[in-house]
Amino acid sequence: MILEQYYIECLSHASYLIADESTGRAVVVDPRRDISEYLSEAKKYGLTIEGVINTHFHADFVSGHLELVDATGAWIGFGESAETDYPIRRLRDGMRLSLGEVELEIIATPGHTWESISVLVRERPGAAPTAVLTGDSLFIGDVGRPDLVNLGDGSTTDLARAMYHTVHEKLLTLSDEVVVMPAHGAGSSCGKNLSTELTSTIGEQRTTNPSVQPMSEDDFVSLITDGQPAAPTYFSVDAAMNKRVHPLLALDHAIPELTPQQVKTELLAGTRVLDARSVDDFAAGHLLNSVNVGFDGRFAETGGMVAEVGEKIVLVTYPGAEQDAAMRLSRIGSDGAAGFLNVDHDGAFPTELADLTETAPRTTVEELDELLAADAVTLVDIRNPGERTSGTIPGAVPIPLAQLRVRLDQVPAGKPIVVHCAGGWRSSVAASLLRAQGFTNVSDLLGGYNSWSESRFVT
Repeated sequence: MILEQYYIECLSHASYLIADESTGRAVVVDPRRDISEYLSEAKKYGLTIEGVINTHFHADFVSGHLELVDATGAWIGFGESAETDYPIRRLRDGMRLSLGEVELEIIATPGHTWESISVLVRERPGAAPTAVLTGDSLFIGDVGRPDLVNLGDGSTTDLARAMYHTVHEKLLTLSDEVVVMPAHGAGSSCGKNLSTELTSTIGEQRTTNPSVQPMSEDDFVSLITDGQPAAPTYFSVDAAMNKRVHPLLALDHAIPELTPQQVKTELLAGTRVLDARSVDDFAAGHLLNSVNVGFDGRFAETGGMVAEVGEKIVLVTYPGAEQDAAMRLSRIGSDGAAGFLNVDHDGAFPTELADLTETAPRTTVEELDELLAADAVTLVDIRNPGERTSGTIPGAVPIPLAQLRVRLDQVPAGKPIVVHCAGGWRSSVAASLLRAQGFTNVSDLLGGYNSWSESRFVT
């Protein structure tokens, strides 16, 4: 048996290739759109990819099932209740799929979504299961949230109750030795307490996962519905894209380098500019109305928070990072990157663009204290709800970054604005987004809430 995991940090996403070496038959589970790695692995092992299984309609990225079908002619499998615009193989609870000796068993595991399934893997029929691919049902350290996209009838509470039964009546009935292989890891917005570990076992999760400990159904519902991170607005767009036929990602696509004049034309036309450089380099100098989404953070997901999926985009990147940046956006369905401008760490923009650059104001903790004491500032806290339970700065207006672009009317005007997150990366995103949307006198808090909190204990 071949069982390979492919993990990308930018989306905290895991996909899988399962195959029988003796027959060369393979399936890919929860693929991303850039499918070259699966194809090269299949070629290396002499495999034929005959099926693509999605454990559910993903919301945080666009799945690569259509690209794989185009490249291999494979069938697409979803849970039995899934409805799509393209032909699918309906995978029912208890169904067994043979790859030769290797056998896959489908387990219906609703809760994250109604059509969610898990895939139990056996090296041969009748053998004890080796692994279970749990999608967004059972994570390492948590379970999938039920409030992202309610596809079909029912409510978030109904899905949470379904998840309770999935966990206790399906997944925890597996033996302790079964390896747990989920679709996401730490940092994903699909859960709130995901571990940095990429695999575990049923036994480890039974004893260490807070969300699967013995508790009443009502307590479970409260636990998994409270304190979840704000969902980016693009999630509903991607979930819908995964249900329908949409343009394929060109595997050899490359975005062009733009001349300074072309960049100026795009700026004057109001094209969205994403600057993927570090917070400090961005603050030292950037193009007017550009939004700082640093490549050293969650670039794809955050890019989806500040720009519409499909919106035309100009990228500002360090040399050599431009194609990877465009690919990361394409993974969430944002294929609108029109070109790039490279700016090195010295921050030197072309002289033709000198009149279209500016620096980003930043505020220290001491300066913020003075402004707050004089009631001379609007403070915006863009952290997620769960982060605010550990403490807040008095008077801050809570608007999570994932919702900021659609809640601009809730940002009080009339005073200078200071934006803060936990450490300073996200606040640069938010402050630059507000400036790009027409807000003036906007700065971000150096060091974020962590620095402010630490300063309370300095004597």
